[in-house]
Amino acid sequence: MNRQQRASRIAERLAELYPEPPIPLDHRDPFSLLIAVLLSAQCTDVRVNLVTPGLFKLAATPESMMKVPVAVIEEIVRPCGLGPQKARAISGLSRLLVEQHGGQVPETLEALESLPGVGHKTAQVVLAQAFGVPSFPVDTHIHRLAQRWELTDGRSVLQTERDLKMLFPRDQWNRLHLRIIYYGREHCSARGCDGRSCELCCELFPARKRAKKASKA
Repeated sequence: MNRQQRASRIAERLAELYPEPPIPLDHRDPFSLLIAVLLSAQCTDVRVNLVTPGLFKLAATPESMMKVPVAVIEEIVRPCGLGPQKARAISGLSRLLVEQHGGQVPETLEALESLPGVGHKTAQVVLAQAFGVPSFPVDTHIHRLAQRWELTDGRSVLQTERDLKMLFPRDQWNRLHLRIIYYGREHCSARGCDGRSCELCCELFPARKRAKKASKA
């Protein structure tokens, strides 16, 4: 089975397991999604979903958020880790959204990446989940599984992204991104599988004798 055949089988099986994968971060609009994704860096989605209701009760729009003292934002988001950095980013991007984008979250990768605290992956998640723009954000789960499934050489997250975009049809990217994340959490986790244990690893590589080590994202 070559790389393209593996990719096709993976897409088929994941679609069976997760026909309609939900967005794991609770949100009401592009702004609340942007903040939630920013907070999810080095933090679980579960914890983010516990923190954001209090934050958005205080300020639900860029206009109101930019008026909240950074120290107050930091107090609320501290459980997500990296509180000072994330609080400054939330305050700063809220101000820029008002001053440069009419209070709206922009719909281009370049504009999103120019906002404080918004990196390439965060921008792609927002494009995919808020605006439906075909994107393939690569997080730690996707980076790990793409290596275990030998869909990429795993030298970098950007390389993994490029390889996956070449293997899968553009109209599958957004759902497949979520499907791989769910599979990585539930079946092929960092400690739960070493490339020889989960259903797909066993099916794709029945003769694999050694653990498949994955480089970190």
